[in-house]
Amino acid sequence: MKFDRKALRELLKSRGVKSLEDFNEFMSEVSKEVVETLLEGELTDHLGFEKYDHSAKTIDNSRNGFTPKTVKSRFGKVDLSVPRDRKSGFAPLIVKKGQRDISGMEDKIISLYAKGLTTRDIQSHVQELYNYSISPETVSTITDKVFDRAREWQSRPLSRIYSIIFMDAIFLKMRSEGHVKGIAVYNIIGINLDGHKECLGLWVGETESSKYWLSVLNELKNRGVEDVLIFSVDNLTGISEAIQSVYPRSEIQKCIVHQIRNSLKHVSWKDRKSLTTDLKKIYKAKTEKEGFSALEDFEKNWKKYPYVSASWRRNWGELSTYFKFPKEIRSLIYTTNPIENVNRGIKKLCKNKAVFPNEQAVFKVVYLAIIGIEKKWTCRLRDWSLIYSQLAIFFGERLEKYL
Repeated sequence: MKFDRKALRELLKSRGVKSLEDFNEFMSEVSKEVVETLLEGELTDHLGFEKYDHSAKTIDNSRNGFTPKTVKSRFGKVDLSVPRDRKSGFAPLIVKKGQRDISGMEDKIISLYAKGLTTRDIQSHVQELYNYSISPETVSTITDKVFDRAREWQSRPLSRIYSIIFMDAIFLKMRSEGHVKGIAVYNIIGINLDGHKECLGLWVGETESSKYWLSVLNELKNRGVEDVLIFSVDNLTGISEAIQSVYPRSEIQKCIVHQIRNSLKHVSWKDRKSLTTDLKKIYKAKTEKEGFSALEDFEKNWKKYPYVSASWRRNWGELSTYFKFPKEIRSLIYTTNPIENVNRGIKKLCKNKAVFPNEQAVFKVVYLAIIGIEKKWTCRLRDWSLIYSQLAIFFGERLEKYL
């Protein structure tokens, strides 16, 4: 059955649901009806014909009554009648043989949601597979249970030190007060001393400022992060000042790729190729001195675009940080590419959700996307032994404290 809110209120009232205990008992009955309907649907698929429809029977098998089974659900014990077939070949998927806990059914719906399906996609999916109607509102209610996990994840203790932290944003669309607006979702990826990546947290829709980033970094510190060797960041408003306030000994590398994109924003198409070639001489230089010399040459040759060279000069102190390190570390920190790979994964899962209804929906989907992405991070970074040995030379005293 599928209820609207008014019908649901009337049903709860008619069933005398006045307390949490009454509600759990009611939901236990609903769970029984839902699961048994799904089991019947699975048996129909297994046999190939509906109950009592013997004209469609094409095999030497049939229904053969029920087996009683008591299982545990989120609402207490549920007594099920599991259908069986005469040849005992039916193996249900919703409640497997030997399974005594069905509370994971909700996790199945959450899993579909995490894979990018909309609530209506999931409704259609369940309808097609099991011939059972579940409302989009019910799917939303089930997936809202993610928030408990997400809150724990967002506040979990972190490592005392990270070798590198990447910070960047992804932009999504959300409906607010009748209008669609773009919002930023910031996530932070850390690489620990073992060379493994992990997402440290995500923050939705805040306005960039040094005060905002100060609160984010203080949150990391309160969760146990005492030191960070290198930050690799986009040119986020106020980020450098905040890093220097919380982690004054950290090196800051601003993303070269973002800097190049910003430089080319207002450059005419006919100049882009040659201008990009001259920019490459700056960031591909072997030393900081050579790079700065290339910047001076660029400034002389491209006076028609003074804002480009001015931006590189203004940010040079944090654009040139990677020149201090050997190529293995340079290639790792000169861009926020590791976090951009995460952002691409998030966008892929959000492609079916053109506009989010609220901030909670954004957080829920992005969190589930990140958890799915993190499951693939089973190996440490390539050439990590070499990278770590080089970091140990540059940051020896600081690293010794955490070994």
